[in-house]
Amino acid sequence: MQFEHTSKQYDVELESVRSKVLEMGGLVEQQIVNALEALTGADIKLAKDVMARDTRVNALEVQVDEDCSHIIARRQPAARDLRMIMMIVKTITDLERIGDEATKIARTAQRIYEQDRLYKPRFNEIKSMVGIVREMLRTSLDSFARLDVSQTVEVAKQDEQVDEQFRAAMRQLITFMLEDPRTISMSLEVLFVAKAIERIGDHAKNISEYVVYMVKGKDIRHTSLEDIKRETMS
Repeated sequence: MQFEHTSKQYDVELESVRSKVLEMGGLVEQQIVNALEALTGADIKLAKDVMARDTRVNALEVQVDEDCSHIIARRQPAARDLRMIMMIVKTITDLERIGDEATKIARTAQRIYEQDRLYKPRFNEIKSMVGIVREMLRTSLDSFARLDVSQTVEVAKQDEQVDEQFRAAMRQLITFMLEDPRTISMSLEVLFVAKAIERIGDHAKNISEYVVYMVKGKDIRHTSLEDIKRETMS
């Protein structure tokens, strides 16, 4: 879906901002990949690189936010374009927070492997979660790029799946801690990472919901899966 205006420069400005959002999305997805690779591969150097690159994500958020403010001030956009700008501003906030969660995971990796611990955590419980949230983020960014709401329901279903896997991992880790107190420190580290991944899924779902607001003019946050299905198919 594309929107055209009498001012071609206006279209150029909007497209430039949208391109920066997608660039930011690509960066945070790579941050997720690198953070988990650092964690599972005991790669302290990569963990530090993830933390250092977070500044690029933050800088893009500031830049896009300023661009949107300038467009509002100069163009005084009508309702449809104002929704577009609001969607962009909300999306970059969630992308920045995804970057923060990736940084938390990288910081956890650094903390684990720089200390000489008898028990090293295993991350089998969360590997499936990682694959799902990456797919959620890709789908949400694709929906953003194409202004297509057809995958919103699928993203919402995946979010529920991630939530259930997080609860299952938490139950398993609690069992480990009760059975062997020596695993408490290790289990808490895994739980911290699992929570960060679960939050990434929440932010990816938010992005897909903003697209619905843009296209349909409907706010589907905090609604049931059936409500989301009804709004996206109407």
